Amino acid sequence: MRVARAIISSDWNECLAPCGPFDFISFTHPGLRDRLEIIFRQYTTGGMTLGTAVQALRASLPGPLTVEQMDAYLDASFATYPGLPEWIEWCLSRDILFMINTTGMVGYFQRIFARGLLPVVPVLSAHPMIRFRDLPTDPIWILDLLEIQDKPRNTEAALSAFGVAPSKVVVMGDSGGDGPHFEWGARVGAVLVGSRTKPSLAAFCAERGITIDVQIGDAGQGDAVGADRRILPGESFLELVPVIEQLLKP
Repeated sequence: MRVARAIISSDWNECLAPCGPFDFISFTHPGLRDRLEIIFRQYTTGGMTLGTAVQALRASLPGPLTVEQMDAYLDASFATYPGLPEWIEWCLSRDILFMINTTGMVGYFQRIFARGLLPVVPVLSAHPMIRFRDLPTDPIWILDLLEIQDKPRNTEAALSAFGVAPSKVVVMGDSGGDGPHFEWGARVGAVLVGSRTKPSLAAFCAERGITIDVQIGDAGQGDAVGADRRILPGESFLELVPVIEQLLKP
């Protein structure tokens, strides 16, 4: 895909899938579970930078994670919210670039794609702390995401590379960690989609006068942003197809 009609730039953890970015580590090292949960919640609510969180993570790990350990986690625990593979396929079949833009680890997605658990997306923006040997199933473009402010920067890079106007972009997220991405999206005229929006993202948007255009799935308590926006049940991501079709109109 060299030219795209539109771009979906979406967070992953608790947005497209019911998991956290460190779950595969706590699966492999159960004794770290509570520590990792604290780190995750601190940076998604703005109490800690991603860089500081990764430093804490590295200090907690007894050694590098292997491909075999990552695959064992995926065998036991891989899941997405309903309709995600079908929605990605729908987008790719219509020259809509699907970009996973997440603080999760590159290696996690390398193994997902290598195992055929999801259609391979063209662009992955993720943290390089864990990255395995390159494979033919890797996305064609992998961008490093070292801080949450890199989410909008990497989306901008994709817009430029694939010739897409900001008005043809969907920014999707769930928590305060997606705040800078939503702030950028609101500024350039992107469509903002909250997936099971948490109070931390709702508060970030409310403080800055940002309206979330579409909500899919149950919103967290305190989500009063954009009360007149479109609300979708969240039974399947295919509910977003009409939203994307509207975006594609001249």
